[in-house]
Amino acid sequence: MYDFALRKTLLFIEDIQHEGGPAATSPHQRGAIIAVVKNPFAGRYEANLQPAMEALKPLGLLLTDRLIAAMGGRDGIDGYGKGAIVGADGEIEHGALWHVPGGYAMRERLGTSKAIVPSAMKVGPMAATLDVPLGHINAAYVRSHFDAMTVGVPDAPRADEIAFILAMARGGRVHSRMGGLEAWDVKGEDGLR
Repeated sequence: MYDFALRKTLLFIEDIQHEGGPAATSPHQRGAIIAVVKNPFAGRYEANLQPAMEALKPLGLLLTDRLIAAMGGRDGIDGYGKGAIVGADGEIEHGALWHVPGGYAMRERLGTSKAIVPSAMKVGPMAATLDVPLGHINAAYVRSHFDAMTVGVPDAPRADEIAFILAMARGGRVHSRMGGLEAWDVKGEDGLR
């Protein structure tokens, strides 16, 4: 059994009204939730990490539900991403444990979501930040939704911890005008367009 003992969670919500131009018709909302957990693999090499993903699935669902609730419900959430910051006694592969539990939890709770869940991870010191990439939930080519949310925890991750992160967005970047596939033109058939 793998013990990813939860030390704490942090929740961030931001509503962006404008980026130097006129106020948006509706704000771009981004939210992130972080779980700081004990890394059971810190300080040692484990050849087979994949079974540990199963132990993290309840955490993925818990964080997803809390973030959706904090953002006022799932209606209109059309962007997502995930990440991990691994403490210094761990390895980057420990952050990869979050791919299935974090990504699939958001897909399950948000309903139709065909696009890959963008991801970033790194090994970092206490108070390290991470730019969690965001993308459209049904079409990876929607340029207005290419975004990132910078998150971090002042006292984490400790050397023997991992900070697992989920992020979601409602709407594309404020003042997006780079062309390409628009959200209202998404077919949602293949996760790309």
